[in-house]
Amino acid sequence: MERAEKIIKQLDQLVWGPGMLALLLGTGCYLMIRLGFLPLRNLKAALLCAIGRDKASEQKKEEGREAGISSFSSLMTELAATIGTGNIVGVATAMVLGGPGALFWMMLSSVAGMATKLVESMLAVKYREKNQSGEYVGGPMYTMKNAFPGSRFFTALGMLFAVFAVLASFGMGNMTQSNSIAAAIKVTFGVHEAKTGLVIGILTILAVLGGIRTISRVTQVLVPVMGVFYMAGALTVILFHAGNVPGGIAGIVQGAFCPEAVGGGLFGSVTVSAMEAFRWGISRGVFSNEAGLGAAGISAAAADTKDYIKQGYISMTGVFLDTIVICSVTGLALAASGVLGAVDERGEPLAGTALTIAAFATTFGKWGAFFICICITLFAFATIVGWAYQGEKAFEFLVGNTRYCIFYRFFYGLVSYVGALCALEVVWDFSDICNALMALPNLICVLALSGKACRELKAAGRP
Repeated sequence: MERAEKIIKQLDQLVWGPGMLALLLGTGCYLMIRLGFLPLRNLKAALLCAIGRDKASEQKKEEGREAGISSFSSLMTELAATIGTGNIVGVATAMVLGGPGALFWMMLSSVAGMATKLVESMLAVKYREKNQSGEYVGGPMYTMKNAFPGSRFFTALGMLFAVFAVLASFGMGNMTQSNSIAAAIKVTFGVHEAKTGLVIGILTILAVLGGIRTISRVTQVLVPVMGVFYMAGALTVILFHAGNVPGGIAGIVQGAFCPEAVGGGLFGSVTVSAMEAFRWGISRGVFSNEAGLGAAGISAAAADTKDYIKQGYISMTGVFLDTIVICSVTGLALAASGVLGAVDERGEPLAGTALTIAAFATTFGKWGAFFICICITLFAFATIVGWAYQGEKAFEFLVGNTRYCIFYRFFYGLVSYVGALCALEVVWDFSDICNALMALPNLICVLALSGKACRELKAAGRP
């Protein structure tokens, strides 16, 4: 078992080397520059489209022509898959392993990631198709299939992406989430992981059996409620420590380039390098918002819309809401509360769930643990449900028929139970590997189609 864990860790370090980091960040920067910063210039308009306050959305509501799930439901399903433990546990992990400067790189990579998410989601809607059930299905695997018909290279890449997406649904979308729920409930209430895992598995199967319509009904209620609930708590922590906020921000920026100069004060002992801050910031940023992975395009393709450019912009707002808003608030709460560098009763540094609980406990006392436990449970379960759809569509692409998807749904529920019992580090390393393997074929496809995509987006001007 120890040998397997060591191999997984070594593979994780290999796939998340400088090459992958440069490819992810470089693709986002390249697209942002080539688009003339349209993702930033059109962000306000994209947010209005996302909540259905633009003129086109209002007209469509009046005409009552929605045949599938709405663009809003599509975004909520996508956000359900992205807003998860990465926003709570992932930020805490990044700021421990990469120092406070990791948050800076999370934010910077997410700005570039907005351009990547815009293009990959736009392409997913443009090149989608309908399955045997009459539902829209899309994503990078369909983009490669329909944008490059007859190409053996892109056919193989599409198959590889689908395989990695299925694996990622089990890892990032499921096991890490159920593991975090089980850990939080055990720390807070003393409930054994096996009991929590059994409940999660049963609830997961019940939630995903109805397919995308059931999933979208769950996510469009759960995601806004849990987002507002968590943001209210995190902002309260920041306001309670308002005097530490300037120092926290300065330490985050300084820690991105010169971590050794940040030690002491709010941040305890910092023993990381600038490269570690860069590595953990980008990898955990990608884990949180999934820009560059391509999975969001699978959810975007389910929207009942013909305007693939508008849907691309709507999908892009997920990066902004997920990382630039929620992750930054989490990171600032951790920095301002002064818990970074704290240790437990055994002298081990606090990390993950325990660190976030400690930050909230500085404001809410013992209720901080209950608050974080509720938030992690809601966030993580929403991610499990959202990723069930994305993984299922990748599985459907591989088997070529919808009739076998029922087996995926039941197995997906079983994986939830297994994830609750696994060692935390193994689960996260496995998920990181799946992320990298899924990102590679997707980014190759995005770059191959970037010229055509950028021309269309620039010609459209606004969403």
